[in-house]
Amino acid sequence: MSLAKLTARLKRDFQPILANEGLDLEDVLIQAAGKRQVVRILVDKDDGITLDDVAAATKRLSSELDRSNAMGERSYVLEVSSPGVGRPLTEERHWRRNTGRLVRIVFQEESEPLVGRIVAVAGADVVIEAADAGGEMTVARSGMRKAVVQVEMNNSEGAGPSDKGRK
Repeated sequence: MSLAKLTARLKRDFQPILANEGLDLEDVLIQAAGKRQVVRILVDKDDGITLDDVAAATKRLSSELDRSNAMGERSYVLEVSSPGVGRPLTEERHWRRNTGRLVRIVFQEESEPLVGRIVAVAGADVVIEAADAGGEMTVARSGMRKAVVQVEMNNSEGAGPSDKGRK
């Protein structure tokens, strides 16, 4: 089975299992690591994942991999984790979960990137507070090429998911 087909199969098989655990499947990544395959499952939920969430998901997904024999004879290591701050914001839930955080947006058309704080999410649009743009502005997600949360070492406003117990 090709890597693309295996990845698609695991996404299809794992999504309902993780939904049962209250988690969203963000991605399945499979990489060679010597003679083994590393199967990395990225999960998240609105109030952030905990170590207990990771442990429960790992147990369930490991059982499913053993039961399904999807990996065949390949030796593998299963890793379950959160997507991390560097993952692009692509879904409405990503934007919602990062309300209050600073984000850098690169647009489809040739223009300067926009850096601003996520104020609100309204379906296909995002409200951004951008000092350089003169305050709040509504931006269509469809016009974005890439958007990534910016790491702030000293967010004096105290906004963002870190205040909701995000780990």
